[in-house]
Amino acid sequence: MHSPQSNLAGLPEPTRTILLSTGTAEQKRQEIRAYFIQTWELYESLFDCLTDERAYFTKAISLRHPLIFYFGHTATFYINKLMAAGLIPQRIDSHIEAMLAIGVDEMSWDDLDDQNYNWPTVSNLRAYRDKVREEVLGIIESMPLTLPVGWDSPAWVILMGIEHERIHLETSSVLIRQLPVSWVTPQPHWPACDIARHDRQTVPENETLAIKGDVVTLGKQDDTFGWDNEYGSVTHKIQAFSASRMLVSNAEYFSFVESGGYQDTKWWDEEGAGWRDFAQAEMPTFWVGSATEPEQLKLRLMTEEVAMPWDWPVEVNQLEAAAFCRWKAAQTGESVQLPTEAEWMILRNQVQGDQPDWETAPGNINLAWWASSCPVDHFAQGHFFDIVGNVWQWASTPISGFEGFRVHPLYDDFSTPTFDGKHSMIKGGSWISTGNEALKSSRYAFRRHFFQHAGFRYVISGHQEIQTVNPYETDGLIAQYLDFQYGPRHFDVPNYAEQLVDIAVKNVGLRGRALDIGCATGRASFELARHFDSVVGMDYSARFIDVALALARGEACRYVIPEEGELVDYCQASLSEVNIDAEQTGRVSFVQGDACNLKPQGELYDLVLAANLLDRLREPACFLKDITPMIRSGGVLMLSSPYTWLEEFTPKQNWLGGFRENGEAVTTHQALRRLLASDFEEIQAPQDIPFVIRETARKFQHTLAELTLWRKR
Repeated sequence: MHSPQSNLAGLPEPTRTILLSTGTAEQKRQEIRAYFIQTWELYESLFDCLTDERAYFTKAISLRHPLIFYFGHTATFYINKLMAAGLIPQRIDSHIEAMLAIGVDEMSWDDLDDQNYNWPTVSNLRAYRDKVREEVLGIIESMPLTLPVGWDSPAWVILMGIEHERIHLETSSVLIRQLPVSWVTPQPHWPACDIARHDRQTVPENETLAIKGDVVTLGKQDDTFGWDNEYGSVTHKIQAFSASRMLVSNAEYFSFVESGGYQDTKWWDEEGAGWRDFAQAEMPTFWVGSATEPEQLKLRLMTEEVAMPWDWPVEVNQLEAAAFCRWKAAQTGESVQLPTEAEWMILRNQVQGDQPDWETAPGNINLAWWASSCPVDHFAQGHFFDIVGNVWQWASTPISGFEGFRVHPLYDDFSTPTFDGKHSMIKGGSWISTGNEALKSSRYAFRRHFFQHAGFRYVISGHQEIQTVNPYETDGLIAQYLDFQYGPRHFDVPNYAEQLVDIAVKNVGLRGRALDIGCATGRASFELARHFDSVVGMDYSARFIDVALALARGEACRYVIPEEGELVDYCQASLSEVNIDAEQTGRVSFVQGDACNLKPQGELYDLVLAANLLDRLREPACFLKDITPMIRSGGVLMLSSPYTWLEEFTPKQNWLGGFRENGEAVTTHQALRRLLASDFEEIQAPQDIPFVIRETARKFQHTLAELTLWRKR
């Protein structure tokens, strides 16, 4: 396949992710510019396949937003990250950037999202995208740039946006594939492969080849952009195993279907059976027709249905792949299973080079050939086929961080929400995997029920991958907040959330809806649910929201607190330990959101609690302005903060207090009275609320937050 856009002379092939340290700074600036433009135009060209307006606004699947969201989402990502990094002074369209900021997570196959949104029009989003494009190009031209490009460079934020859009190029193509075929039309710049065997009897038979054991080290070592989970390292000693020479084809998988594999419960684990029953699955999702009439079966591609190409790789989720392996093991008497990440890497090491160095892509990857899969025996790579490319390959390894893992502060929810033992890795890339996705070091994972352009190969191995669910949370900030909100009392100071909620219920008459904004791990949200009909817990950090959701599901969250030196204290938080039951958790919903860019709310709140939030916002006055119309008349705004104004969180010109004005001291409370006077009356005099945060066994923060209460007129 040729990209719809021409390459720029003298610059690397733009579907290849760029190197971070080669050439001069100005050459690198032009490489980044070319890479940005090509990515942007390639993404927009994907939407040429939509030829019915309904294709933009109708959900392809219930667990995802419609494609209109994703058309705008990749553009809002740039603005939201550039704002967070302090690289631009203002937004382009705060309404669009709030609405299209956060996608739907595929955390649960039976957790349907039925919210209704007033989506922007396609033409409005095209105009918005044009403005973002010019904004980003201006930043690329003017940003300071030194080599090598590192995490703290403005260029890293741009590369993050580029690679993020390339991820959505692939995930959006999967959604297009799940729309009614009458709403989409093949495009010449997205050509499907026309090589196929339509007779099952002519498909080459798969076989397994022996692989020597080896010591393999995982972790990013190349000179390219990477997501945080790729950094660090871990070494595995892998015993000898065998691997299927080819990916499992539609024909090979049909034997499982034909034998009643979807009906026989013994091939499915509990999670797989739950998904199968929910989805009423009887064969792979992209097969069209009836399995009882195999010669009439078709395969749904991105924009068309074709006669079943039996020699193309089957595309299934991890639950289906694992069920096939159990069935295959019973047929052969061998330990057939999905490969681990380390076993796949041993295979990958047989393919020379990596994407930035390829003269020609060694497989159906990087948009080098087609906009679809191709026969499983078309691209030989050593003694195997399709170690990289064609379709992603499911692994048995749940994703987690390597030793040395660090969260990138500008994208704290890229990896850590998936470190739950429930997200399995996919390896090798597909035909549409470009940029970072096509690298040897790339690490992507999805819930096991999730669909991607993904299939599998199997191994015969004695290794059993450890399935760790709910590991200890070692992120220092998360652990500290879990201890602060759910841990033991220190120095006889009451729990901070309980103190605030006790005061709230004494001052709020109507207890319908409450908002706990800056909720962290959710303790105040749960406490409010003892008294209010419904509670929304909102935080900017997806890591906090993920922990709060786990607690709401009844899970215990384990964490570590430093004792001294390398010694740690292993702790556990659960709602049962603080006497919060399912009745209360059922009243709470948690959402990720930016307090400085709030989405308009359909229903008003009787109480808004903002604890320890004001002095951590970029624009606290903007938050107060935006939250005011979300509170009903007679409702209460509670603000509690130690007023620790720091320029690393809030530009000094945006501080509410803690400075001198015309020679006179201005306190935050004075500023609040000025800002809120037209809409609120102050209920009582400011009150100090103490709280204690444990840092180590012998080091604690003892703080006084000033609490003010304001009733909406």
